[in-house]
Amino acid sequence: MEEAHSRVCGAHQSGPKLYFYIKRMGYYWSTMVKDCINYARRYQACQFHANLIHQLPEPLHPTIVLWPFDAWGLDVVGPIIKSSGGHLYILAATDYFSKWVEAVPLKEVKKENVAFICTHIIYHYRVPRYIITDNGKPFCNSLIDKLCQKFGFKQRNSSMYYAVANGLAKAFNKNLCNLLKIVVVESKRDCTRGSEKLYRHIGLLLEHLRK
Repeated sequence: MEEAHSRVCGAHQSGPKLYFYIKRMGYYWSTMVKDCINYARRYQACQFHANLIHQLPEPLHPTIVLWPFDAWGLDVVGPIIKSSGGHLYILAATDYFSKWVEAVPLKEVKKENVAFICTHIIYHYRVPRYIITDNGKPFCNSLIDKLCQKFGFKQRNSSMYYAVANGLAKAFNKNLCNLLKIVVVESKRDCTRGSEKLYRHIGLLLEHLRK
């Protein structure tokens, strides 16, 4: 459990996800679910960065998608701890059908970052029917308008100051930030090493969050 949760192969996932991860590795015992949940609950760094939910439940308004890679939610994470390469942000895209995630680190947030849509979504998978973004300048500009016109997809903007309008992307970003915080805490004695470890772990964290 320690190796799968917090060592080289781990990403500090919750108890149920830790259980499925270990089971996928080929291990099983009778109290496996209970042990995984208790282990994750007792891990100090995970509890320190866990979410405190104060908001009352609200009715769900799901985004309707027809097939994989039909609609993507895009959002920017940051600023976060700066790496030696100067990266301060993470641009992430989440597929609303399969929950598949693509993400890249950025040195700054600017409108030219829309090239991410071509290199990580269109060229890898297919042209989406539409993308969902907020109303920030990196996503609302002439470049992305030209991109929509060229490839024939639409852009939908979430309501201002209403994050749940792009809830799937926001939920992923929250999970990614929490996991990155824990990774940094694990290397807090050396800030430079911690930032480098943070960016080395982005790929590993994505693999865990995609499952």
